[in-house]
Amino acid sequence: MNARWLPMGFAVGPFLSRRPLFRAAQAQALVDASFALSSRGDGTYDRGILFGATLPQFFAWSGGTALGVLGGHVLADPSSLGLDAIFPAFFLVLLAGEVRGRGPLAAALLGAGIALALMPFAPPGVPVLAASAAALIGLRRS
Repeated sequence: MNARWLPMGFAVGPFLSRRPLFRAAQAQALVDASFALSSRGDGTYDRGILFGATLPQFFAWSGGTALGVLGGHVLADPSSLGLDAIFPAFFLVLLAGEVRGRGPLAAALLGAGIALALMPFAPPGVPVLAASAAALIGLRRS
Protein backbone atom coordinates (compact mmCIF):
# COMPACT_ATOMS: atom_id res chain seq x y z
CA MET A 1 0.00 0.00 0.00
CA ASN A 2 2.84 2.40 0.71
CA ALA A 3 4.22 1.86 -2.77
CA ARG A 4 1.85 4.61 -3.93
CA TRP A 5 4.31 7.20 -2.58
CA LEU A 6 6.87 6.37 -5.27
CA PRO A 7 4.84 7.46 -8.34
CA MET A 8 3.33 10.34 -6.37
CA GLY A 9 6.83 11.52 -5.46
CA PHE A 10 8.01 11.25 -9.06
CA ALA A 11 4.98 13.26 -10.21
CA VAL A 12 5.39 16.08 -7.67
CA GLY A 13 9.21 16.09 -7.52
CA PRO A 14 9.83 18.45 -10.45
CA PHE A 15 7.68 21.12 -8.78
CA LEU A 16 9.60 21.15 -5.47
CA SER A 17 12.72 23.12 -4.62
CA ARG A 18 15.93 21.92 -6.27
CA ARG A 19 18.02 22.14 -3.07
CA PRO A 20 18.13 18.65 -1.47
CA LEU A 21 17.42 19.67 2.13
CA PHE A 22 14.47 21.90 1.22
CA ARG A 23 13.24 19.29 -1.25
CA ALA A 24 13.21 16.63 1.49
CA ALA A 25 11.37 19.00 3.84
CA GLN A 26 8.80 19.92 1.19
CA ALA A 27 8.20 16.26 0.39
CA GLN A 28 6.74 15.86 3.88
CA ALA A 29 3.69 17.78 2.61
CA LEU A 30 2.86 14.96 0.21
CA VAL A 31 -0.26 13.20 1.45
CA ASP A 32 -3.05 11.64 -0.61
CA ALA A 33 -5.51 14.53 -0.40
CA SER A 34 -2.94 17.28 -0.98
CA PHE A 35 -1.56 15.34 -3.95
CA ALA A 36 -5.02 15.18 -5.52
CA LEU A 37 -5.89 18.78 -4.72
CA SER A 38 -2.62 20.20 -6.02
CA SER A 39 -2.95 18.51 -9.41
CA ARG A 40 -3.75 21.01 -12.14
CA GLY A 41 -5.07 18.24 -14.37
CA ASP A 42 -2.41 18.69 -17.04
CA GLY A 43 0.41 16.77 -15.34
CA THR A 44 1.62 19.74 -13.31
CA TYR A 45 1.22 20.39 -9.59
CA ASP A 46 0.72 23.60 -7.62
CA ARG A 47 3.28 23.64 -4.80
CA GLY A 48 1.33 26.27 -2.82
CA ILE A 49 -1.85 24.19 -2.86
CA LEU A 50 0.17 21.10 -1.92
CA PHE A 51 1.44 22.85 1.21
CA GLY A 52 -1.83 24.66 1.94
CA ALA A 53 -3.88 21.47 1.73
CA THR A 54 -1.46 19.60 3.99
CA LEU A 55 -1.47 22.17 6.79
CA PRO A 56 -5.06 21.63 8.06
CA GLN A 57 -4.62 17.86 7.62
CA PHE A 58 -1.53 17.97 9.81
CA PHE A 59 -3.32 19.77 12.63
CA ALA A 60 -6.41 17.55 12.36
CA TRP A 61 -4.32 14.37 12.36
CA SER A 62 -2.09 15.52 15.22
CA GLY A 63 -5.02 16.84 17.24
CA GLY A 64 -7.06 13.69 16.69
CA THR A 65 -4.10 11.54 17.71
CA ALA A 66 -3.57 13.60 20.87
CA LEU A 67 -7.28 13.37 21.74
CA GLY A 68 -7.18 9.62 21.21
CA VAL A 69 -4.11 9.18 23.39
CA LEU A 70 -5.36 11.43 26.17
CA GLY A 71 -9.07 10.62 26.08
CA GLY A 72 -9.27 7.27 24.36
CA HIS A 73 -9.91 5.45 27.62
CA VAL A 74 -13.23 7.31 27.96
CA LEU A 75 -14.47 5.73 24.75
CA ALA A 76 -13.67 2.07 25.21
CA ASP A 77 -16.33 0.97 22.69
CA PRO A 78 -16.28 3.01 19.43
CA SER A 79 -19.70 1.67 18.44
CA SER A 80 -21.28 3.49 21.40
CA LEU A 81 -21.10 6.73 19.36
CA GLY A 82 -21.59 5.11 15.99
CA LEU A 83 -17.92 5.46 15.11
CA ASP A 84 -17.91 1.94 13.68
CA ALA A 85 -20.19 3.21 10.89
CA ILE A 86 -18.05 6.18 9.86
CA PHE A 87 -15.69 4.37 7.47
CA PRO A 88 -18.35 2.45 5.54
CA ALA A 89 -20.45 5.62 5.27
CA PHE A 90 -17.43 7.65 4.18
CA PHE A 91 -16.53 5.20 1.41
CA LEU A 92 -20.15 4.97 0.25
CA VAL A 93 -20.20 8.75 -0.16
CA LEU A 94 -16.93 8.61 -2.13
CA LEU A 95 -18.32 5.82 -4.27
CA ALA A 96 -21.57 7.70 -4.95
CA GLY A 97 -19.56 10.62 -6.31
CA GLU A 98 -17.65 8.36 -8.70
CA VAL A 99 -20.42 6.09 -9.97
CA ARG A 100 -21.75 7.81 -13.05
CA GLY A 101 -22.83 5.67 -15.97
CA ARG A 102 -23.32 1.98 -16.51
CA GLY A 103 -19.66 0.89 -16.48
CA PRO A 104 -18.75 2.34 -13.08
CA LEU A 105 -22.06 1.17 -11.60
CA ALA A 106 -21.47 -2.37 -12.89
CA ALA A 107 -17.92 -2.35 -11.48
CA ALA A 108 -19.15 -1.13 -8.08
CA LEU A 109 -21.94 -3.69 -7.88
CA LEU A 110 -19.68 -6.53 -9.04
CA GLY A 111 -17.00 -5.51 -6.54
CA ALA A 112 -19.55 -5.42 -3.72
CA GLY A 113 -20.89 -8.83 -4.75
CA ILE A 114 -17.41 -10.36 -4.86
CA ALA A 115 -16.50 -8.95 -1.44
CA LEU A 116 -19.77 -10.07 0.16
CA ALA A 117 -19.45 -13.56 -1.33
CA LEU A 118 -15.90 -14.02 -0.04
CA MET A 119 -16.25 -12.45 3.41
CA PRO A 120 -17.67 -15.50 5.24
CA PHE A 121 -14.73 -17.79 4.45
CA ALA A 122 -11.77 -15.84 3.04
CA PRO A 123 -9.00 -14.43 5.25
CA PRO A 124 -9.17 -10.70 6.05
CA GLY A 125 -8.07 -8.55 3.15
CA VAL A 126 -8.67 -11.14 0.44
CA PRO A 127 -12.28 -10.06 -0.26
CA VAL A 128 -11.14 -6.47 -0.79
CA LEU A 129 -8.29 -7.48 -3.09
CA ALA A 130 -10.53 -9.81 -5.09
CA ALA A 131 -13.27 -7.17 -5.32
CA SER A 132 -10.79 -4.64 -6.67
CA ALA A 133 -10.52 -6.82 -9.76
CA ALA A 134 -13.99 -5.55 -10.66
CA ALA A 135 -12.36 -2.19 -11.44
CA LEU A 136 -10.89 -3.84 -14.54
CA ILE A 137 -14.32 -3.46 -16.12
CA GLY A 138 -13.35 0.13 -16.83
CA LEU A 139 -10.39 -0.85 -18.99
CA ARG A 140 -11.04 -0.91 -22.70
CA ARG A 141 -8.87 -2.12 -25.50
CA SER A 142 -7.78 0.70 -27.75
